[in-house]
Amino acid sequence: MDIVTKKKLNILIHLAEADKHFAKSEREMIFKIAKDRQFPEDVVNSLIRNPEPIDTLGALSIDQKFDYLVSCIDLIFVDQKVFESELIFSRGIAIKLGFKKNVVDYLIENSLQKPINELRNKVFQEFM
Repeated sequence: MDIVTKKKLNILIHLAEADKHFAKSEREMIFKIAKDRQFPEDVVNSLIRNPEPIDTLGALSIDQKFDYLVSCIDLIFVDQKVFESELIFSRGIAIKLGFKKNVVDYLIENSLQKPINELRNKVFQEFM
């Protein structure tokens, strides 16, 4: 089983529950990521029913860390509602990933306007 994908999905499940409302669009996004990575649907269902504690994330590659972070931002936007509880949770994840917590605010403000490569460069230059 792909532990990197499992950790990512687990984080996204926690994030989806941060606002106390696991939206259908959030659930669909999580299952799409799992399907794209050929991750077992039954394991996703199990994680949704019983999310695992979020372990340390330091062993991830820099690309995996950025991917986790961008996926958190995408999940925040997927239901078209941005909740403070989601931002707080994502800032905590950013710190665990080795980024400055204000990277979340930067990505929220810019992710819909700028190309991913530009975002990536800025994040690596200013928020690590």
